[in-house]
Amino acid sequence: MRLDGEIFAAIRIVLLSPVRRRSLARKPGLTGDLARFLLRVVPEAKRALRSIRERANAIPDPLLRREALSSIETKSYHVAGAAILATFLPPASMRAYVNVVAPLESIYDYLDNLCDRHPDVAPEAFPVLHEAIADACDPNAPIRDYYALGPLGDDGGYLRALVTEVQAQLRIVPNVEALAPFAREAAASYARMQSTVHGTAGKRREACRSWFDEVRAEYPQLQWNEFVAATGSQFQVYAPLFALFDSGATGVEPAYRAYFPSIAAIHVLLDSFIDRAEDREHGDFNFVDRADEPAAFHARFAALAADADAKLSRLANARAHRFTLRVMALFYLSHPKIEREGYAPEADALLAELEGRFAT
Repeated sequence: MRLDGEIFAAIRIVLLSPVRRRSLARKPGLTGDLARFLLRVVPEAKRALRSIRERANAIPDPLLRREALSSIETKSYHVAGAAILATFLPPASMRAYVNVVAPLESIYDYLDNLCDRHPDVAPEAFPVLHEAIADACDPNAPIRDYYALGPLGDDGGYLRALVTEVQAQLRIVPNVEALAPFAREAAASYARMQSTVHGTAGKRREACRSWFDEVRAEYPQLQWNEFVAATGSQFQVYAPLFALFDSGATGVEPAYRAYFPSIAAIHVLLDSFIDRAEDREHGDFNFVDRADEPAAFHARFAALAADADAKLSRLANARAHRFTLRVMALFYLSHPKIEREGYAPEADALLAELEGRFAT
């Protein structure tokens, strides 16, 4: 489905649902901010994706080309979602932010497809492939052979071109060096998450628990599936990047600490929530299906939302960050999969729980 098709399908559901219409109406300014996102940011995301799609079409290897194009066609709405904070930037900064986020999100989505669907990507290749994310976020990082451990095949320089494009766009951002250590930390955790959840099918849950046991003391408020889910989000990179554009280098670390782990966990848990049927079909790991107590998911979601709201209230431009969390949840819980898979009652309850936790 095309980027605007996926998004506007969700918008139709929002407008047809009394629960979702009330969610918009209760928050002053939310409808106007949403309109600005749809009318300004989404077209910029589409523009940025055109050249990326052209590069993907030129990949010589058929399997790599298939996964690159699939990651664009089936996940293009990820790019718009990743750029949502640009709604609150002036036009020139908005375009500059999208120019960073579009190729960076395309790296995430392409590597995710390689790990999920390519038949010749061994788990030991995951960390090397994912060095592309950390390198992209550091304009001074050298370009490496990201396919050193597989998969085989010629991508025509596609992945390297995405990395160098992100680096080039970041070089013109003032104080960008403040972002690199947090992006590298996020990329390392993301790579470990990919290796963990794509391991031997019968041992994935145990591997996730084992990883969480290493850091449990740092995150006593979390359960194992919430922590590992949080490492799979990109928002702990995109929010500090937005802070860099919006308020300068001093906002980078507070944004990172605010988004990880609670908001990051909400992001990936919602993604898992709508993907349950698809993940069962493909035998993929799912953070909601594999929770210790699936019936307790709503209560845990509420706890994460409360923690997220408390942290967002301390950030500069809290309005932008609250908008991002609300609209992210609204779109996930209005995705066409919700009706198709019969998740509407659960989705309505989750949305009401989130809205109930936000006082402003």
